[in-house]
Amino acid sequence: MGSWELAARWADALDGVVAPTLNRTQIEEMLAALGSGLINAARGGEDGDSARRAARMLVAANYRDPAAVSRSVRVICTDLVDIATDGPDDPALPQIRDRAIGLAADFAAGFTAALRAAALAEQEATLAAVLAAAREADQRRALSEARFEAVFDGASVGIGTVDMTGQVVNCNATLAHMIGQTPETMPGRTVADILGPQNLNDAFDQLQRMVAGESESFRTETEHLHTDGRVTAIDLSMSAVRDADGGIQFLIGVAVDVTERKQLADRLWHEANHDALTGLPNRPHLFTRLGSARAPIGICYLDLDGFKEINDLWGHMIGDRVLRVVADRMVAAVRGADAMAARIGGDEFLVLVENCSGEKQLAQLADELMAALTEPLEVDGHMLAVGVSIGTAFFEQLPCSVDELVHAADTAMYRNKNHARRDPAR
Repeated sequence: MGSWELAARWADALDGVVAPTLNRTQIEEMLAALGSGLINAARGGEDGDSARRAARMLVAANYRDPAAVSRSVRVICTDLVDIATDGPDDPALPQIRDRAIGLAADFAAGFTAALRAAALAEQEATLAAVLAAAREADQRRALSEARFEAVFDGASVGIGTVDMTGQVVNCNATLAHMIGQTPETMPGRTVADILGPQNLNDAFDQLQRMVAGESESFRTETEHLHTDGRVTAIDLSMSAVRDADGGIQFLIGVAVDVTERKQLADRLWHEANHDALTGLPNRPHLFTRLGSARAPIGICYLDLDGFKEINDLWGHMIGDRVLRVVADRMVAAVRGADAMAARIGGDEFLVLVENCSGEKQLAQLADELMAALTEPLEVDGHMLAVGVSIGTAFFEQLPCSVDELVHAADTAMYRNKNHARRDPAR
């Protein structure tokens, strides 16, 4: 087993997602090369760009469907761990799992960036072609107008022109559909009339400045609210087209519907910043939040007691279900406070309380967490229980280092370890 085994599993997972530019043999060769770097990184190697490089290669090979992300993340979190370890008893298994989760997060982030770069390159190429065709109109009008119309009507992106009074001259069907109109109803109407007052946002203000001759071009991402309540996210570029004397003839805009891309980016962000097993915020997300938390803050550091015994006795599948129940109980316990529960390690969790009133509030929250988490639970017909050790720390002001916050709570947790409730698995 190795990179070729991982490549075969990965290729099977991606089968049917999209029509790639490579055949099966070429796909496996590409994935084997990428898999070698991922296996090395999972085992603690120093190739920090392996996951993002894999994402870029898949996008370049035309794997641009969201399913390619979710299937690849599963391969990284399961098959990669299986191949990178020496079996379920490998003492390095927890570390390899944690690294695999980090690689999956990097892959998701890299996939989003690669998709955006590809979309922007296509948009810029389209805009450049449209502008080049428009500039040739005076010199080779007959030919350039034919080219312009072909690009204009057949483009997969929305294209429209606006005169210097703010009225639409023409638009293609893609743009009209994007904003809930038809190509026949838009010409001769003002942009403000077409959009309606609910969509007169910053993009419209920038268009007004162009009409007034105050700017040459702009690019922005805006949202369009349809009459049925749907919202379309649009990446809009506007440029002025000038005549031979330098006067502005008209304005031309190119629009790309990026709604699905934004939805994918939001989902990838969530996957990159949340624990795949429990759904709780993960360590990177928590540390980012800690760096800008609203002081005073309180920290509860939790470590499960007896969880290793559950894994050893009942197996990791039961252990994973126990962790999900623990996470659900933590979320329920902190719901009434201005707090966030996160998973920062195998059986380690942390609760951040912003605008904390003091040690009394933390002590009360720790008691509630203790009561909720040590309550026996049933998993697949097994009655189980775990103990929990909790340490707390209160800060009037944010320390200079996030590590200082975690270290203080961790120290308190170990100080209280002997007093923690310990319920054996049964």
